[in-house]
Amino acid sequence: MATIAVLGTLDTKGREHAFVAERVRARGHDVILIDVGTGGEPTVTPDIRRADVAAAAGLDLAAVIARGDRGECVTAMAKAAPRLLERLVAEGRIQGVIALGGGGGSAIASAAMRPLPIGFPKFLVSTLASGNTAPYVGTSDLAMMPAVVDVQGLNRISRTILARAAGAICGMVEADVTSGDDKPLIVASMFGNTTKCIEAAVPLLEQAGYEVLVFAATGTGGRAMESLIASGLVAGVLDITTTELADELVGGVLSAGPERLDAAAKHGVPAIVAPGCLDMVNFGERQSVPNTFAGRTFYIHNPQVTLMRTTPKECTTLGGLLAKKVNASRAAVSVLIPRRGISVISAAGGPFHDEHADAALFQAIESGLRADVPCTSLDCEINDPAFARACVEALLANISQTHTTTANKPGAEATESR
Repeated sequence: MATIAVLGTLDTKGREHAFVAERVRARGHDVILIDVGTGGEPTVTPDIRRADVAAAAGLDLAAVIARGDRGECVTAMAKAAPRLLERLVAEGRIQGVIALGGGGGSAIASAAMRPLPIGFPKFLVSTLASGNTAPYVGTSDLAMMPAVVDVQGLNRISRTILARAAGAICGMVEADVTSGDDKPLIVASMFGNTTKCIEAAVPLLEQAGYEVLVFAATGTGGRAMESLIASGLVAGVLDITTTELADELVGGVLSAGPERLDAAAKHGVPAIVAPGCLDMVNFGERQSVPNTFAGRTFYIHNPQVTLMRTTPKECTTLGGLLAKKVNASRAAVSVLIPRRGISVISAAGGPFHDEHADAALFQAIESGLRADVPCTSLDCEINDPAFARACVEALLANISQTHTTTANKPGAEATESR
């Protein structure tokens, strides 16, 4: 038997949350009913009152409510609810959480759930689940289910949706999860144009005793990888696909934000960095590309994805940015450059082959790095097995160096080749 938190605005949606709580109890689980409403009095009796939720973050909810600004009230509760849930999880008092909401309720509930550990059951029935869910899910594993009708009263549709939702959260907490061998983790970044490199590197890392988690460099994937690195669970980073930097700089659709490539440096995690796919900026369908880029070199990857070649000027900026981020590392870090192609399509004969742009990129990286950061150039393409092997060997050496000495500067014992 588990205890499931049922969290919501019980002033406006108390009946609906009580229905879910009843269905959870019918499955044999306990419930903690949490009120995060900020309007009238709750229509059902909560186990944890809204004032107690606010107090978890040191907030005086009465004072906030008295100012009469609903947006401020929602923001305050969205700040407090995560503190409360994190405490309940840390104390082992809950094993799952479910919430129902419209706009305000979804904002509060998703803010409360996102910080919870990956794998912890979290489920949100929302009127906004059929649209852009990125602001609600973020890099978490929060599951969202469309409410179909508004979360307002119980009817033949809402009863079905809410009953299924209750069954979903119960199924999640009842699922038997085996953690595996608990090997140390390495995270790696991959794109379609660097797949073969990762496919060659993963078995080598597994043979060395590591479990490898691969993240697609699609914006969301990069943010998720950065978040996991920051969590302290990662032993090493194989960041060979840094293409999201190009989308952030130029305005593509797969940016991971300005903090991409920062987590390993900030948290002292050993890393390998390569300029994989910095030859491209990602857009959607061809007609979606802004007119400001008319005359550029494009490649239609598929009907939904259009790639644009980065220019020498952009590559100079990207190389300097990559070097600056690497230079901030507090652990052993190395940069490896595949001189014959940083993606499948930038190799000789490919549609993005541009020696001048590549040279600008490589020169900016090499000239911008700290003197003690190893930068090795290899006369091969990024998907050559030799490049993958070199990356793996360098990463294992950096992990070993970081573990055996913290007194030396990052990369001080490595061999530099410029």
